[in-house]
Amino acid sequence: MSLDLVIVDYGMGNLRSVQKALESIGHNAMISSDPKHLGSAQALILPGVGAFGDGMQNIFSRELHQPILDHLKAEKPLLGICLGMQLLFETGYEDGEQKGLGWLGGDVVRFSPMPGIKIPHMGWNQVRYANSETQFGNVLDQSYYYFVHAYHVRPTDLEVVATRTEHGIPFVSSVRKGKVLATQFHPEKSQKPGVELLRYFVEGIAGLKKNCPGKYGKLGDF
Repeated sequence: MSLDLVIVDYGMGNLRSVQKALESIGHNAMISSDPKHLGSAQALILPGVGAFGDGMQNIFSRELHQPILDHLKAEKPLLGICLGMQLLFETGYEDGEQKGLGWLGGDVVRFSPMPGIKIPHMGWNQVRYANSETQFGNVLDQSYYYFVHAYHVRPTDLEVVATRTEHGIPFVSSVRKGKVLATQFHPEKSQKPGVELLRYFVEGIAGLKKNCPGKYGKLGDF
């Protein structure tokens, strides 16, 4: 399988779901925990489900932190999903203060309890673009994506904010910095807008061409 696109396996994530979603739009991706594969990849996808501290511990124990940071420093494309987005930040506060990869300034905090607001935030919710320059290819503003999380990011640099979503408070639901795009929601579980976002990352940001038949052509074909 091609090393153009590698899904990082650090033991926490819907790896096969992401891989299948990519295949549906004509892109094969390797799932790998081999640092050499990460170092050779043209683009990385860092998915994740679970606790911030556990995620960082797994990344370090598998010696994946340096290949990921080297990839980012080389300004290569990376897509972070859910926990994979959170780990790009400096600090997480799940089960105490935890150090992240530190690629983006800011922290990751739990939603504060509010009347009528369920934690974790789970299910479909609208995503609003921060401005016209943050649009995900052909995906319309206020499209719905699937969320499962109790913590949200607080970037220190508001220029990286791509979208916001309401859950009791307006929170940052995705960020963009150069060729790095990261989402709190799960595009692989978000039907048409989700696969179109994946297409935007792989073809628009990473510049990769299709390498398998795929199942869906345009957004409306899902």
